[in-house]
Amino acid sequence: MTGNDVLKNLSEYNIWANQTMLDVFSSLPEIPASAARLFSHALNAQAIWIARITGTESPVKVWQEHDLEELKKLHQYSSHKIAELAQNADEAEFNRLIDYSNSLGNQYSTRVLDILTHAFNHATYHRAQTATELRRKGHTPPNTDYVTYVRELMGQVF
Repeated sequence: MTGNDVLKNLSEYNIWANQTMLDVFSSLPEIPASAARLFSHALNAQAIWIARITGTESPVKVWQEHDLEELKKLHQYSSHKIAELAQNADEAEFNRLIDYSNSLGNQYSTRVLDILTHAFNHATYHRAQTATELRRKGHTPPNTDYVTYVRELMGQVF
């Protein structure tokens, strides 16, 4: 398995996990504000990294908050676009340096490979925080573990 295969797997997992969280959000009478804020941030970050990689302007701010319909649209754009970037990258693209400023104005230069790896890891981190907030507010969060995704792919869900 190559590095590209690993990122392809992670990008597909990221789509599944984000959709799984949105499915739970859709089932709730009201999404807890703390959970919506964290999940908004996770999707915003994807869109921001996409903009940095593609040299375009981000459509969102880092802590911009979204309602359910906006989250669904942002997921459709950002989760799929970042997967496309990961799946279409070759060795030269993975090693291309991206110069950017973070939200604090600090200047950095980072390889596309490291940005994509970070983006998928960052989303996982904030989905876990979102799940914690859902549980804290009395809701049952989804299981978005990678192994659960793999089990679903293999038809091993019970």
